[in-house]
Amino acid sequence: MDDPRAYVQMALDIARAIDNGTLSPGDTVPSITSMCNKYGHARQTCARALRMLEESGFLKRIPGHGYYVIDPID
Repeated sequence: MDDPRAYVQMALDIARAIDNGTLSPGDTVPSITSMCNKYGHARQTCARALRMLEESGFLKRIPGHGYYVIDPID
């Protein structure tokens, strides 16, 4: 069963893009503002999706610059 929480769905979309090579190590992921516009959710919801991916080892946050895809080997 799919998780109905919006932030989980957004995180899964980005994780799929990383897994299928659409996003590669070193690439930036969409900004929170871009995600808000694309998905139609609040900034807090979009930020939570990115934090979830950071905590899971998919992304690295660089304050003032955004979130970047990290190499899973690192």
